[in-house]
Amino acid sequence: MVTPPRSRDDLASVPAYRAGRSAPQGAFKLSSNENPFPPLPGVEAAIADAAASVNRYPDFGSSRLLMALAAHLDVDADQIALGTGSVAVLGQVMTAMTGPGDEIVIPWRSFEAYPILAALAGASLVRVPLRDDGTHDLDAMADALTERTRLVMVCTPNNPTGPAVTRRALESFLARVPGDVLVAIDEAYVEFVRDEAAPDALDLALSRTNVIVLRTFSKAYGLAGLRVGYAVGPSTIITELRKAQLPFGVTAMAEQAAIASLGAEAELLRRVEVLVNERSRVRSELRAMEYVTPDAQGNFIWLPLDGKADEFAQAAADGGVVVRPFAGDGVRVTVGEPAANDRWLAVLRDFLGL
Repeated sequence: MVTPPRSRDDLASVPAYRAGRSAPQGAFKLSSNENPFPPLPGVEAAIADAAASVNRYPDFGSSRLLMALAAHLDVDADQIALGTGSVAVLGQVMTAMTGPGDEIVIPWRSFEAYPILAALAGASLVRVPLRDDGTHDLDAMADALTERTRLVMVCTPNNPTGPAVTRRALESFLARVPGDVLVAIDEAYVEFVRDEAAPDALDLALSRTNVIVLRTFSKAYGLAGLRVGYAVGPSTIITELRKAQLPFGVTAMAEQAAIASLGAEAELLRRVEVLVNERSRVRSELRAMEYVTPDAQGNFIWLPLDGKADEFAQAAADGGVVVRPFAGDGVRVTVGEPAANDRWLAVLRDFLGL
């Protein structure tokens, strides 16, 4: 018998990422926190122009996007690391900063890629439960730090529950984190935040040596299909992240689309405000049902349904709306167009017997 090749012994313990289900024809897809608007003005033309040179490798360093982002954020280019979506940049963070024997502290429930990437890096995961209102328990996260801790994740707004951390709580937390522990603030939904107590994470990252911020073009900018994300932080950390970057990961089409999106900020802000207003309308409808949900600061709503999450997801699917269940916890529903939101709200009313 010839022994076949085998994978790493610990790969069996790596959880599989569960993507939001696609929607059948005629149904609304509210399972992946996608932007319901089409590409911003100028984006499709930029993609078409870049498509003419797909026989060539893209610029290895995505230098044009790097410079455009640096100007947009008012930071130096050496303070930015790019990747194929913020999840890929997070993979660079965990690969570069952690390894076997190290610990990563995360809030839970939170972004489900955290356990996957931690396992692939060979690090141990320390999950700190959220508070009952869906917020981070930053005091408990600080208490969970040990000599083995190398990285802490702060997801704000938290995916999938929705609340953002406050600046006061975050600063108190950072004061307790040792200087040799990296804190990664995941701000994939930052454009949708309206909580005045939320922090300026970029300011925190650029004023400290152990804090970085992760952001993406997938959500507010509507480039989920092209995969562009980035990290901002001290140049010493960014240099290490770039070492773990996938060569030529950001395609020329993605780079040009991101640059064009940065140039359409007025329309971006208008669209984001439309979604924020729709989020407020949906929450008002939920309050009218006397259904309590966590404070929503992203482009999604969290429905605490405990053991009925899969049951509601099926009811929604039967009603023409695909949502994202988290078995045993709840359901995350993307804020979409009004017709889509009205449909799942009607399903929820029936589900609750109202």
